[in-house]
Order: sequence, then structure tokens, then C-alpha cells
Amino acid sequence: MIAKAEQLVARGTAKTGAGAEQEYVTFRVGAQWLGMPVLAVQEVFTGHSIARVPLAPKEVQGFLNVRGQIVTAVDLRTRLNLPQRAAGEPFMNVVVRDQGELFSLLVDEVGDVQAVTAGQLEPPSSTLDGHWREVCESVVRRDKGLLVVVNVRELLNVAAAAA
Repeated sequence: MIAKAEQLVARGTAKTGAGAEQEYVTFRVGAQWLGMPVLAVQEVFTGHSIARVPLAPKEVQGFLNVRGQIVTAVDLRTRLNLPQRAAGEPFMNVVVRDQGELFSLLVDEVGDVQAVTAGQLEPPSSTLDGHWREVCESVVRRDKGLLVVVNVRELLNVAAAAA
């Protein structure tokens, strides 16, 4: 899985122009597949020991140490108002950088990199649940269902989620 993660973060944009392709790292939270631009992802790795933080927002699972850097762990199941992961159930970390800080998004599974053209991106439904609507930029129809393309900054906005 580590080799796969290194391949994911080593890739970039495929082409430019009218038929531009954007590449997305895909990951699953609950039954839903989500994606974010490859260039937003710094690294991917399997579950890691997380130090709990008292009085943190419910989405913040705590802190973890990644090669000497303190990283805030955000549980996407909690952030997206999904049922909690069972105790001991494995998870993956998708590390992103936002405004100079590192965050680890706790997800259930990491998929592949998917190239998507601008024409494949569709607007999200207006009937989406509020937790999803604020983080969803667009959706992509796939053979295996929808891929929800998320806005990393909004996904990390746990203060808005608590409101």
C-alpha cells in the first residue's frame, strides 16, 4: 500500500487546454467515494497512533507525529456526519497541506488516481445534506457510482461544521 501511495502523490496534471484533465486521488469514507486534486495530497499511509486532544472539536481526532511534524487528524466520518468506524477497524491517512499546516484526513480506504476532464464534472445536487453540500465542489459519474469531488479547505473547516 505504501508503494501505491508514493505513486499517487508523484503524479500531476495530465494535459492543459480545452480537453484538460485533472487528476484526483480517490478515497472511500463509509460507502461513498470522494476525490481531491492530486496536487493537494502530500502523502498517504496506513493508520497511525493518534494522541487525543482534550476539548478539541469532535471532528479533530487528535495529533500525530509524521517524521517530526505535528499533524492534526480530522475524522471524515465525523466531519461528514456518517456513522463512526468500529473500534479497531483499520483506516488510512491522507495528508494534505492547507495554509501552511498539515492535516491528516482519516478515511476508510484509498483508491487510485482518476483522470477527469472538465466535461465530466457535474454540479452537486441541491438536495445534498448540508454537511456534504458545503464540502462538495462537483460530482463525476463512474461505472461504480458517483465520485464526490471535495474542496479541501471547506473539508477542513471544522468550525463551520460545528455551527
